[in-house]
Amino acid sequence: MQIIVNGEKTLLAAAITLQQMMEDRNLADGQAVVELNEKIIDRKDWRQISLQESDSVEIVTFMGGGQEDCLQIGGQKLKSRFFMGTGKFADNKKMPQVIDAASAAVVTVALRRADKKSASENILDYIPKDVILMPNTSGARTAEEAVRIAHLSRAMGCGDWIKIEVIADNRYLLPDNLETIKATEILVQEGFTVLPYISPELMAAKRLADAGAAAVMPLAAPIGSNRGLETKEMLQIIINEIDLPIIVDAGIGKPSEAAACMEMGAAAVLANTAVATAANPMEMARAFSKAIEAGRMAYLAGLGRVLNNYASASSPLTGFLQELAK
Repeated sequence: MQIIVNGEKTLLAAAITLQQMMEDRNLADGQAVVELNEKIIDRKDWRQISLQESDSVEIVTFMGGGQEDCLQIGGQKLKSRFFMGTGKFADNKKMPQVIDAASAAVVTVALRRADKKSASENILDYIPKDVILMPNTSGARTAEEAVRIAHLSRAMGCGDWIKIEVIADNRYLLPDNLETIKATEILVQEGFTVLPYISPELMAAKRLADAGAAAVMPLAAPIGSNRGLETKEMLQIIINEIDLPIIVDAGIGKPSEAAACMEMGAAAVLANTAVATAANPMEMARAFSKAIEAGRMAYLAGLGRVLNNYASASSPLTGFLQELAK
């Protein structure tokens, strides 16, 4: 069942009451006010009102310091806008310190068949418990395979967050947008919080939004390439046109490029190779974290104008020396 909460599409696994929803959000005991379909609901009636398909809920409360700049996806408030991958680390033992240095909110992991080595070492043992775990469907070549991997990750207790990766191209590793849309449609109906990884194409992003994706993750450059913002113009179009969090994923090689993504209005950035292959992964993770924060601050501040055809003096051009000579 899908409802709208504070302007965001929210999936519910089952029908719940207003009271249950507020308890899930730790707001039942506060000073929050609830408006349901433009009608304010008295607190004493919360337990008697069950939410229905397409209901629109507004929850308001008092806060200090103006509007909170917090990214929310799938009903979860994220502590940062840095998503981190784990596939390229040479030594799993370094991951806890790197993830901590990054202040990462979400960490991605891939499922693999168990063997003797994996039986003795579980990557989840190295991931801090305070981050959101987001399994991906790496290795899937079709929508059907992506759905199977998502089911396996849920069965392993990894929760309902899933990053859809469908890649049949073994040379350039570019996502298959059509199969990604198919997988998203299926998994959203099954209650997953779906974040699809795509080649940056506007109509694909629109169809994913219509399918109920929680966010869209377009690539900046081929995965693992560290080549930076090769798809900048297409990314900007998607950011401008899609009313979902846009998380730039793949190809970002430098903190400055992550900052540029955020200045464009991206909601978050995912990086793995740039951090894992750095000479000092911990310091690089910290640099990415600060760059993402700086880029977000710049976006919220409003970037200054750009003059393409002429200049504008920052100091007055008064003919000062000529005036002294008179």
